[in-house]
Amino acid sequence: MIQKGKKAKFLKWLDYNLDLDSKTFIMGILNITPDSFFDGGTNSRENDAVKHGLRMAAEGADIIDVGGESTRPFSDPLPLDEELRRVIPVIKTLAQEIGIPISIDTYKSEVASQAIDAGATMVNDISALKFDPAMGQLVADAGVPIVLMHMKGTPKNMQSNPTYKDLFGEIIEFLRKAMEKASTAGIKRDFIIIDPGIGFGKSFNDNLKIINNLHKFSSLGQPLLVGTSNKAFIGHVLDLSVESRETGTMATVAASVLNGANIVRVHNVKAAKETVTMIDAIMKAET
Repeated sequence: MIQKGKKAKFLKWLDYNLDLDSKTFIMGILNITPDSFFDGGTNSRENDAVKHGLRMAAEGADIIDVGGESTRPFSDPLPLDEELRRVIPVIKTLAQEIGIPISIDTYKSEVASQAIDAGATMVNDISALKFDPAMGQLVADAGVPIVLMHMKGTPKNMQSNPTYKDLFGEIIEFLRKAMEKASTAGIKRDFIIIDPGIGFGKSFNDNLKIINNLHKFSSLGQPLLVGTSNKAFIGHVLDLSVESRETGTMATVAASVLNGANIVRVHNVKAAKETVTMIDAIMKAET
């Protein structure tokens, strides 16, 4: 049964077949960074990162998204060598231990290339191919899916009073152009996932509007990924610190699924699994 606001969508590549119409898929966040806004330092050691990745897979993650560079607001870029040092050993080990796709969260083509060689089978590019002109060709040659995310500016300046004349029109046009760029590079249309970029160059109210109107992105015809986990707008609404936003996060996950998200990107896989399973069941219930 096709859920409200969704079209039948499939991701088929290598040994993977993700029927995005059958359920909501969960992307577990594995930050290997000392300075991420939520879990900075928790998984900065290789063994801890691997254990956490294995735990998320056991808890029901459908994809593990490995990142070595924090892209929190006002963060500085990370040197290439350090990003590689953080992510490649973890990806190599996880790829031998789990049977689900591993995504590399990077905007650098060299990191993506070495991550794919190490066992990653998806790329999550927060710049939507804008920061590294070689990324599109690299992903096309690898034959793997890519997440194209909307961001206004860069992580360093994206939250310096972001404003829009037409919030949805500007985001949709940005993503449309990114999709065209990906197709020109040779990336298959069926391998493109879009992400409206909650918290990336958005005001608190912008984030709420986007979640409430996710159906507007269905015009692009691509699978939709939404990442709200523990972000500042949740703390703003609830007046809670970052470590106390789990209930608020799951509320945004539920709302995202109800409004058309195919994939949700989260820190707490266990809670998200229960949340999306319940929402999926409600949405599929016979009238």
